[in-house]
Amino acid sequence: MRNSRLAAARCLRRLRCLRHDRGLSTVEVVILAPVMILFILVLVAFGQLVDGRGAIDGAARDAARAGSIQKEHGTAMAEARKAARADLADVCSGPVSVVQKSDGFDEEVDPFFTVEVSCEVRGLAMLGLDIPTTLEATFSSPLDPYRRSA
Repeated sequence: MRNSRLAAARCLRRLRCLRHDRGLSTVEVVILAPVMILFILVLVAFGQLVDGRGAIDGAARDAARAGSIQKEHGTAMAEARKAARADLADVCSGPVSVVQKSDGFDEEVDPFFTVEVSCEVRGLAMLGLDIPTTLEATFSSPLDPYRRSA
């Protein structure tokens, strides 16, 4: 008889404890869900920055190569800009800047065609952080001795 009373008392205490814990998991979800969503958005934003870094490196490489195979300096810069803009069309949120960093366009003066490509990437703007993130990359390509004729 005594054991049954103890068992009944334990069961009653458990029910009271369960009543006090009711809704606790809902509160935990309400508190943790926004934190988890923000963490995921930060990961996506930094992923876009990494993707932008790779895209701008590739655009600098393509721009230097496109310019190095041209016969004239003006055509070389036009083709370099065209190649960089084509590569960065869906990555950059602003204009794409292509600047020649090598000296001239003569093999005797400088045997390389070096360009610097820069643009502003979207990155953290999706989080509402209006932090301008300008990425730039420099690449050199040797001037092709058998360049295209005009």
